[in-house]
Amino acid sequence: MLSLTDLRRAVQNALAFATSQTDVTEVEVFASAGSNFTARLNYTSHIPSNGVEETKSTEGYGLGIRAVFRTPDGVSTGFGSEPTDLSVNGAERALNKARSGAVSDYEFVSLPKLDFPTLPPRNDGTLPGNYDPALIRIGSKGLVGAGWRMMDQALSVFQSSKDLLELAGSAEKVAELGLILGGDVVILGDQMAIASTHIQKIQTEQNTLITSFATAMIESQDSKGSGWSISSQLDDFSGDAAAEAARNAIKSMDGRRIPTGEYNVILGPQAVAEILEWILMPGLSLDMFFARASPFMGKLGQLVASSDFSLYDDGAGDDLKISKSITDEGLPTGRTELITRGALSGLLADYYSYQRILNDRFGREKLGINPSESLPSIAPRNGFRSGNSSGRDFGSIPSASPSNLVIEGSRGHTQKELLSLVNDGVYIGRIWYTYPVNGTASGDFSGTIIGDSYLIKDSKFAAPLKPNTIRMNDNVLRLINNILGIASQRRATVRWSSNQVTWAPEIAVSGFGLEEISEYMEGV
Repeated sequence: MLSLTDLRRAVQNALAFATSQTDVTEVEVFASAGSNFTARLNYTSHIPSNGVEETKSTEGYGLGIRAVFRTPDGVSTGFGSEPTDLSVNGAERALNKARSGAVSDYEFVSLPKLDFPTLPPRNDGTLPGNYDPALIRIGSKGLVGAGWRMMDQALSVFQSSKDLLELAGSAEKVAELGLILGGDVVILGDQMAIASTHIQKIQTEQNTLITSFATAMIESQDSKGSGWSISSQLDDFSGDAAAEAARNAIKSMDGRRIPTGEYNVILGPQAVAEILEWILMPGLSLDMFFARASPFMGKLGQLVASSDFSLYDDGAGDDLKISKSITDEGLPTGRTELITRGALSGLLADYYSYQRILNDRFGREKLGINPSESLPSIAPRNGFRSGNSSGRDFGSIPSASPSNLVIEGSRGHTQKELLSLVNDGVYIGRIWYTYPVNGTASGDFSGTIIGDSYLIKDSKFAAPLKPNTIRMNDNVLRLINNILGIASQRRATVRWSSNQVTWAPEIAVSGFGLEEISEYMEGV
């Protein structure tokens, strides 16, 4: 990867070139370098493969320019980017792309400025502890080695399991049960530099993240388990994801079916994060309010959820992984209260959507309060350029995205207390293919329960649920209003190849809709 010095120099030279152009009135230069190193590993006990490994790596760098141009017909705005060339020639090509694609936008006010309520500045603009050069230097061989060490932990769990030994009859025959392991280890790294005509000081930042995801199956028992881990430091990488998956696969043997109905449930951290990120969060973006597409239209400051439920995004949290001190617009990050004890208290925003709502004659109607009276609630702390697989992306314009989502309950229950609140119901651990139904504004969603789930009887885990036999069909607005309790303990969760972390607790919910999936394939 390039150094921060390289990116800083590129931004300095590109900004000087762009501001020298007579038709440029405002300009912002963003340079980034990102990497994604992935090792995918698979093992089967009953098919002689000795394990299969697949590695891939992507690295990219370049710069992006947003500019405001003076034209005979008035002001126009445009964006252009150039990969792999940080020279002045690269900046010229990027600026020409911005110029050729520039359009007149009557909603545009200016490129980002520090003209909104901010938190106190954080030292020199860098946060300690979220960048580890050792992760970047590990290389493919080191990454694969870490992956196989992770898989070895799962094999040890299988081989030492009394349940599997009893089922197989001997240690030698455990392999005949059909042990299947699959896992990914992903290292993300990104660096960035930014400056503009409004914020001329060049700001830089760099981040790393290592994640692991694992699935374990016992084919003869139709059982499945999963596990994951997250860290920003190589020394903190435990590789326990596969061992967790193996333990969960063992616990899911002899899984049961349940009929269609409404159940009291406990949503595990992964399920909470999945529903939150795919279904709830799109409706908490300021641009969705502008478009009248949020289920929370006109409700800023009003109750929208259980009083036990609070949600905030804290890009700058010292104790949170992948914390960032600045956005990809060069603005300070900070804590944005989204839902506070059930009341809608804030929205994720980038600078463009922030300025646009302030000048919207329907702004009060859309928010439920005059935008000028709610500036801290809609401050642009979340303008990020999300790439496909490597963090900050020079080829994208900023949009509102969370970074560190945190869910809190007002009472802070233990798992035992949540089980008592549910009494008879279902624990939902791992879900997949979660997607909105009937549009974002409806709050309706569906998804499949694929593992790590259990029947609850008399406030205890009674039996595992058979994987892939139940679908969720419910509404996220009803979910956040039907909360029975929220656990005090949270777990960091992340989507594959994403650098957004959700700190999710277990949440107990009443009247959750579940639908049995056809049994046809079980008899084939």
